[in-house]
Amino acid sequence: MICHMAVRSNPVLRKISLAVWRAWRSWELSLHLSSVGASSGPGPWDRSEQLPSVCTEKPPHTPVMLKEVLHFLDIQPGQVVLDMTFGGGGHTKAILNMVPEVTVLALDRDPSANSLAQQLAKEHSGRVTPLLGRFSELEVLLSNMNVQPGSIDAVLLDAGCSSMQMDQAERGFSLSKDGPLDMRMDGERYLDMPCAADVVNTLDQQALASILTAYGEERHARKIASAIVKARRVNHITRTQQLASVVAGSFPAAVVYARKDRLHRPAHVATKTFQALRIFVNDELNELLAGLRAAQALLRPGGRLCTITFHSLEDRLVKRFLQGEDLSNLDQFHFGPKKQSTRREKLVEGNRDGGSVHWLPLRKKVITPEKDDVNENPRGRSSKLRAAQRLSHLI
Repeated sequence: MICHMAVRSNPVLRKISLAVWRAWRSWELSLHLSSVGASSGPGPWDRSEQLPSVCTEKPPHTPVMLKEVLHFLDIQPGQVVLDMTFGGGGHTKAILNMVPEVTVLALDRDPSANSLAQQLAKEHSGRVTPLLGRFSELEVLLSNMNVQPGSIDAVLLDAGCSSMQMDQAERGFSLSKDGPLDMRMDGERYLDMPCAADVVNTLDQQALASILTAYGEERHARKIASAIVKARRVNHITRTQQLASVVAGSFPAAVVYARKDRLHRPAHVATKTFQALRIFVNDELNELLAGLRAAQALLRPGGRLCTITFHSLEDRLVKRFLQGEDLSNLDQFHFGPKKQSTRREKLVEGNRDGGSVHWLPLRKKVITPEKDDVNENPRGRSSKLRAAQRLSHLI
């Protein structure tokens, strides 16, 4: 990071770096390899405009809404970027290839993802700093590296489960692949951390139903919880497909694949159950809130934040955080209606663009993948992107 800070502080090096970057960017634009909408500021985004292609090689997975992320982060040469969910590294690789002299802090709680980040750091000497930890541990990790609050230029927070985790049967995230009912994003880092099998085999029926309702928004939570309790009396539920069968067994056969996803494909009735257990086991909503607060503290005034979420609970939390709502009580956030603010409160606490005193939205409406992107990467079909700029004073 020291060498990149030197570039930023030396006007001569900075001028050379900018000149090279502008020439490279002009060459990229001339190729016209893709067409994605762009705008120069926080106004409406017209998808009919052109953006350059940003992938020179295909990553091991397809990063979600990559072009949109790069557009709204608007990363400049020599800046410091925080990728808060490194995963398979698709977004970070694109940033490294797209912008010269950029430094990426690559955070992930998953040891497997951290290993990939370490390998990428070897390939891009001095440009990638791998960090192993949760969102709630981030400020301590960066403080130990003498990274000060207000010093980060751009932050990407890609919430949820990574494709890499879903593809590994032994991690227990996927109901379509049989494996141990684990679902811990931290892997074996915390041996005393309960896994999904501990949850389904020890909690009482009411607690299970509450988890499925709160984190899976499952309408049939009581029925499923009852089926789980009955099944575990015979045999402990320790495998993913064992749990999927238990949930399916609580419905008529014709209903098992009656649900549809956004591509109108059959979805298994246990999908929401798996989502709820994963969120509960990993404390994902509390971690997401911790990540948003860390981003707010670490970003410099004018710095940009992009968040990608994959279900309504995550997106609702991000939206309300950027609007300046008090989220200190997440139980109320789950179960209670949104507090109706008076007009005076809105003028004091927020601004007329739908942000808070800390954030200016770069686009008022949430951004979703285009049809072609969904067909190419079906796992990103439910993703939602929100982008905002860090403010330093009251509007």
